[in-house]
Amino acid sequence: MSINAVSILSRRIEKIATSPLLVASGRVTQFDGQIIECDGFPVSVGSICHVRGPGGNVINAEIIGFRAGKNIAFLYEQNADIEVGALVTVANNGRLVDVGDALLGRVIDAHGHPFDGLGPLKLDQTWPLYGNSVNPLDRAPISQPLDVGVRSVNALLTIGKGQRVGIVAGSGVGKSILLSMMTRFSKADVIVVGLIGERGREVGAFVEQAMTAAARHKICVVAVPADRAALLRIRGANRATSIAEYFRSKGKDVLLIMDSLTRVAHAKREVGLAMGEQPTAKGYPPSVVSMIPNLIERTGTGAIGEGAITSIYTVLADGDDTTNDPVVDTARAILDGHIVLSRKQTQLGIYPAIDLTASVSRVMNEITDARHQRAAQKFKRLIYLYMENRDLMLMGGYAAGQDPELDLAIALWPKITAYVAQAANEPADYTDSKDALIALMAE
Repeated sequence: MSINAVSILSRRIEKIATSPLLVASGRVTQFDGQIIECDGFPVSVGSICHVRGPGGNVINAEIIGFRAGKNIAFLYEQNADIEVGALVTVANNGRLVDVGDALLGRVIDAHGHPFDGLGPLKLDQTWPLYGNSVNPLDRAPISQPLDVGVRSVNALLTIGKGQRVGIVAGSGVGKSILLSMMTRFSKADVIVVGLIGERGREVGAFVEQAMTAAARHKICVVAVPADRAALLRIRGANRATSIAEYFRSKGKDVLLIMDSLTRVAHAKREVGLAMGEQPTAKGYPPSVVSMIPNLIERTGTGAIGEGAITSIYTVLADGDDTTNDPVVDTARAILDGHIVLSRKQTQLGIYPAIDLTASVSRVMNEITDARHQRAAQKFKRLIYLYMENRDLMLMGGYAAGQDPELDLAIALWPKITAYVAQAANEPADYTDSKDALIALMAE
């Protein structure tokens, strides 16, 4: 072969090597304002696509299913300008998230883009968006308490490293303040906060309260406000969980706070109903019931040698109904404990407004000693007796000496309320909380 022919062949090979790869694409055939249907092309559910608008602008969408040979995609933008025949191309499979230590001290959105104006993130590792399954027999046991910096939780509802806990509350009973206290005062190595479906004002307020100079170095916030598309809220919850999983794999004790699990369920309901699923109780389709355990089970202790994810999920109780809501019931069944916030205590001016008689930590007895357990049981019993007889006492229907235990509750009530009450800027150490409880119950 001549030198000329070799040169021509080399140029052709080089041209083939540098040619752009074929990109799977199709055309929009139907659009209802939120969901598009386009020509079928090879793509998996969860993949991110680009839809070309009439002005050349790119609109992001996510594949959520297939129907009659067509691809169904859910738009990330509200009121997008899309025409029939618009080009739809695959951007990526959407199943990996960028992770790394550079996330600490930052606020990001559902796509991992910075929200805080502190410049781009430099992340060199990835983690599956939907996590890696963990063999339950390989998980380390929950054996140590986690100091969350809140006195009543530390001493009376002790949370273990790797425990999954729900905070069940109606609106306006101090849920956000309690979460910000845990974020600032917790002794976890890394804290990941998922603010999903909250009002934009609350997102800014929470970040301002939680991102203090002392705690900023170990906190990562994933914020997806309420005005974002439903799939972005779901993706934000999964991204926050993936970040927590990554740090757990590095041997860190992680505190994952998700506010709120109910907003994630609402987003899943919106997508499920748009796909034609049949609604059940309160309009929730079956996919919501299956999503909640899948999300929660990703947290907890890791394998031997790894760290643990202690997860705290807020669950909104509409109308303060903590018994009949499907999300509350599903979460309560899968979680390792729940903290119920009481509107009655807010009216009494007791903050944090934790209803200790209705709350429970299912692992407390496994990680605390017998003396601590006896003191906590006695404390809760005294609160129950006082609250049950409060109206009777106010009416003058109770005389001292009729019930020695109730007399004790009445005598100790000022100290009990003083113990439970805690200012939002006041940290409470685990050991100090336990010792103070034991001393109070010894009186």
